[in-house]
Amino acid sequence: AFAFAFAFAFAFAFAFALVKSRECRLTQLSDPYRSLSGAACAVLNQSEPADKIALTSEVAALWRQGELNRIGGQELAGRPSRPDLPQLLLPRDMPRRRLKGEKGRIALMHAIAHIELNAIDLAWDIVARFHGENMPSAFYDDWITVAEDEARHFELTDEYLRDLGAAYGNLPAHDGLWEAAESTSDDLLARLAIVPMVLEARGLDTMPTTIKKLHDAGDYAGAEVLEEIAHDEIAHVAAGVRWFDFLCDRRGLDPATTFQKLVRARFKGQLKPPFASDTRAQAGFKPEYYEPLA
Repeated sequence: AFAFAFAFAFAFAFAFALVKSRECRLTQLSDPYRSLSGAACAVLNQSEPADKIALTSEVAALWRQGELNRIGGQELAGRPSRPDLPQLLLPRDMPRRRLKGEKGRIALMHAIAHIELNAIDLAWDIVARFHGENMPSAFYDDWITVAEDEARHFELTDEYLRDLGAAYGNLPAHDGLWEAAESTSDDLLARLAIVPMVLEARGLDTMPTTIKKLHDAGDYAGAEVLEEIAHDEIAHVAAGVRWFDFLCDRRGLDPATTFQKLVRARFKGQLKPPFASDTRAQAGFKPEYYEPLA
C-alpha cells in the first residue's frame, strides 16, 4: 500500500509539474492581456533556433484558435536574442564564397540558414513593431504564415548542413539583413519596401541560377531545399506588395513612385538586373515599380 501511495504521489507531482511548465511557457508567450505583440516578443526573445521555431509554431496555433485576442500590449526591447554562434562580421569582412565542392555548398547553405533565421525574426518583428498601424487581421495572418515558412526553411537548411557533417554556427555570417530592419524600424511602408520587395524579391532573381548550379553539381538534395524556399518566397513577396499597396492607398500615395523614393532613401545598394519578371509577376510585383531603379 505504501509503495502504491508513493507511486501515485510521484505520478501526480510529475503531472502537476508538466501542467505548471506548460502554464509558464504560455505565460512567456504574451502579456496578461494575451496580446499578439507580447507573443511575438516572446519569440524574438528566444536565442536558440530550436526554441524560436517551437514557439513560432505555438504562437501561430494560438493566434488561429483565437487565444490571442489583442494585437497590441507590449513593446519591443532591442534586438532579437541570438545564439552565441555564428560570429557576426561586417559584410565587407566576409570571406568570398564560391559554389565549388562540398565546402562551397556548405558555405552556401550556411548563409541561407542564417538568412532564414533572421527572416523568422523579421516576420515577428513586423507583427510586434507596427501593431499601432491598425492593420486588418489578414495582415497578421500573412506575416505569421511567413514566420512559419521561414522556420521550416531554417530546419531544411540546418538538416542539410548536418547531413554533410556541418552545423549552423560553424561559419561566420553578416548582419546586413537586420541592419535593413533597423533602418526601417520607424515606418511600416519603408519596411515593406526594403525587406520583402527588395531583399526577398532579389532572392526570386538569383535562386534559379543557384538551383541550376546545384543540379549541375549533382547536389539534388540541396537543389530540392532551394526549390521549396524559392516557391514560398513568391508568396512572401506577394504579401509585401499587397500590404504596401494597401498602405499607399490608405495614405493617398502612388505605389510605384513611393516605392522608388523609399528604395533610394533607405536602401544602400542598387537594384541590379536581370529580374525574374515571371516570378515577380506571380507575386503581383509590377515592372513599373522596380525597373526605373535598375
